[in-house]
Amino acid sequence: MPATIDALTSPTLKYLRERWWNDDFTDFLAETLRPRAGNRILDVGCGEGTAEIRIGRLHVSQIRLVGVDVMIERVMVARHQTAGHNLRVAYATADACHLPFHDGVFDSTFCVAVLQHIGDVETAIGEFARVTRAGGRVLVVEPDNHARYSFSATPAGLKAFETSARFFAALAAVRADKTDPAVGPRLPALFARHAIEPLNVRLFPVSQTRLGAPPDEVWTRRRESVEFSLQQAPTDAVRALGREYLDVLAAYAAEAASAGPGFVEIQNTMLFATVGQKT
Repeated sequence: MPATIDALTSPTLKYLRERWWNDDFTDFLAETLRPRAGNRILDVGCGEGTAEIRIGRLHVSQIRLVGVDVMIERVMVARHQTAGHNLRVAYATADACHLPFHDGVFDSTFCVAVLQHIGDVETAIGEFARVTRAGGRVLVVEPDNHARYSFSATPAGLKAFETSARFFAALAAVRADKTDPAVGPRLPALFARHAIEPLNVRLFPVSQTRLGAPPDEVWTRRRESVEFSLQQAPTDAVRALGREYLDVLAAYAAEAASAGPGFVEIQNTMLFATVGQKT
């Protein structure tokens, strides 16, 4: 599946795991976590079971996989997705900041694109350290949502990216959103504060390029996403900004159609994969 990276619909990389994960990243995960027979591996924010299926294909005997996610609907999907893969895997609904496990029970713990949605990152990292045994590996992969690059060949496109940033920032402000959009590059310092020795940081680019006018469904998805966010807007000022954004999107769609094959839109962000060892 293609990567989901669209600053015009969300300030974060939504559902990154299911739509970006590839064989190269699976190889990196195996190299980092060093799974051995009998290991217990915890996946925090397991989503729909993508990692469990990918790790299962490595055919390391007797691995015990445990996946947790805060959304019970996604846990149910994960159970269904992995049911036919002959894996030793268990799932539970749990909060990353309150993991329901004893101290040091996992040989390795990993978390991909979850902390960008969590307000109390310090507590979550502390929980990862707590449930991982001494000498075990911890891997956390997060973006820097503040450093996303966007380009459009049309004036309305450039304005759309600028307006989207203002709209989503205004929404976050009125909701008192305490999440850290730039958590990715801050992970080594967070690790060090919680008895996890940082060993390595690897960067993974996530990019999307559109050549030629996007199809109607792209604009429909963008408009519906903004309209949904607009319904959640609690103040007149944010609602006014949302309506302005919808007008800019409409102008952008018209300019893209006029540009035809000469249209281009580029978006790019970076994932920071930080590897650590529990001391």
